[in-house]
Amino acid sequence: MNSPLLNGINSPIDLRKLPEADLPLLSQEIREELIGSLSETGGHLGPNLGVVELSIALHRVFETPKDKILFDVSHQGYVHKILTGRRNRMSSMRQHGGLNGFLLRTESEHDCYGAGHAGTALSAALGMAAARDMNGGSEHIVAVAGDAAFTCGVSYEALNNVAETTKRFIVILNDNQWSIARNTGAIAEHLNRIATSPAYEHLHDQAAKFVEWIGGKTARKLAHKIKSGVKQIIGPSVIFENLGLRYFGPIDGHDIPLLIRTFEFLKTLNEPVLLHIMTKKGKGYGPAVEKPDKFHGLGKYQPDTGETVSGLPPTYSEIFGKTLSDFADHNRKIVAITAAMPNGTGLTQYATRHPDRFYDVGIAEEHAALFAAGMATRGMKPFLTIYSTFMQRAFDMIVHDIALQHLNVGLCMDRAGLSGDDGPTHHGLFDIAYLRSIPGLIQMQPKDEEEFADMLWTMANHHEGPVAIRYPRGAGTGAVPRSSPRLLEIGKAEVLRHGSDVALFGLGNFCEVALGVADLLQQQGIKAAVINPRWIKPLDVGTLEFFARGTKLICTLEDHAVTGGFGTAVSEHLTDLGITTPLVRIGWPDQFIEHGSVAILRAKYGMTAPAIAEKILQSLKLGQPTNQETHNLSTNLR
Repeated sequence: MNSPLLNGINSPIDLRKLPEADLPLLSQEIREELIGSLSETGGHLGPNLGVVELSIALHRVFETPKDKILFDVSHQGYVHKILTGRRNRMSSMRQHGGLNGFLLRTESEHDCYGAGHAGTALSAALGMAAARDMNGGSEHIVAVAGDAAFTCGVSYEALNNVAETTKRFIVILNDNQWSIARNTGAIAEHLNRIATSPAYEHLHDQAAKFVEWIGGKTARKLAHKIKSGVKQIIGPSVIFENLGLRYFGPIDGHDIPLLIRTFEFLKTLNEPVLLHIMTKKGKGYGPAVEKPDKFHGLGKYQPDTGETVSGLPPTYSEIFGKTLSDFADHNRKIVAITAAMPNGTGLTQYATRHPDRFYDVGIAEEHAALFAAGMATRGMKPFLTIYSTFMQRAFDMIVHDIALQHLNVGLCMDRAGLSGDDGPTHHGLFDIAYLRSIPGLIQMQPKDEEEFADMLWTMANHHEGPVAIRYPRGAGTGAVPRSSPRLLEIGKAEVLRHGSDVALFGLGNFCEVALGVADLLQQQGIKAAVINPRWIKPLDVGTLEFFARGTKLICTLEDHAVTGGFGTAVSEHLTDLGITTPLVRIGWPDQFIEHGSVAILRAKYGMTAPAIAEKILQSLKLGQPTNQETHNLSTNLR
């Protein structure tokens, strides 16, 4: 790839040496770099194409690592990584041992704050600013947040405290009208009214003068005029100004000279400010502009056309959307709720077929849970559909508002288990532990797609009260749901294979692994029973006790942290009964798991059928319980 300017940049210092006239060409080279490298690895292409000029201007004016730049969510940090010395590692993006798809403090001194969830940047940046003031520092603190972050309640909790906390604080509102899907709600409409007002063109003219006249009293006078013009657009009550931040903008977020001069001016102010910039998600790449939701985050694609691999079995998310839509055809009490993830959760089909019973509340998981609770009190059956890693943000509402009132809410936890290349901020490895202790809340996980539809049917039609279903990212075994789903007996496991030596309880997608383990043990003359637990809570205590008293060893397998998970529930029950049959718990160790493919990570942490079979053989020889708490498996176990 011919990138003469980019080839000379190994740090922000090199960027600041370039003539300003070369920066538009640099932007083009960076876009070509992103499109080419991410076609091989996948990643968040659209968001990064939209912040190329912004990232260049930020590093042109602010000096990291001394100055602190926080990117909300940080999935738009790829350009920042390129400009801070990591370009030669872009081919390793989201690969095991390579660059993370988000910012990590351990990856670079230029990454001052790690993230992966929305709404964190403003509060964290404000904490940094307060600490700077206490320490007598002079560094600048800049929080870059997309307009979707302003649907998060926590962003406004931060804004509520800015004016009384610090005098020097810069917020950049990067407005592209999208999170993953198009933004919804009053805040999105409010920002859109600013950008589409007839007075917006006048503000562009004012901004151009700002570039020419920057400096001293003239700049301050012009800034005041811009502020007054904005007030004419949105009325006398300006949201951000009422919260104590001086508002500037909106300005073109792809105009590098304008961004640079504006940032230089904002550095001189001794008051909290918010700069509103307008950008286009996917800018410079036609397929990403046409389909911003698809190119928010995707796998490998053809760089010339943007086409991705097709012909794969339907994912759990896709099956969920179709199945729930089918159920809703005949049950008007079924409502679908998501938090800015209609496509990721498979609810796009539902939204098309049942728009009057579909709600995307934006990135506001706490509100989503409360909203579902309110609907349930009026006889509706809400299915609250959120990734496992994001559902944990609504934990208090699940306890206080849903479970305590025994409301008929279904918690549908997509991406439960390992989330592979998205890494530790997105692995859904803790939901069993954080829900298992809640009284009256049922938890389940299907072994395949057919059983998944049966569980959804049971949730929709034959259960009253809170219930959670967890299911993994991507496709399962390829089992096709039957045309007429069946009712499952709550708390009753399924025995797939009998055996008298070992009992393998393989939860969810690890049921298939358990069958593989049983086959390997059979080769060693060991008869292994395989049980599909289905229910995390309530446990099928009858089946558990039968095999615990009739075999030499029990083994639980789960796509969850071993601490507090399904295996822990089994251990607690056996202890309460005084049953001393050895127990081997297979799960992810008590640490944050890095990013990488599922296959690589399972091999590394001993979560493959050969490694588990060997561990069971060792335990049978020792005759004592073991727990997979740490990674100490030798290569012969893999």
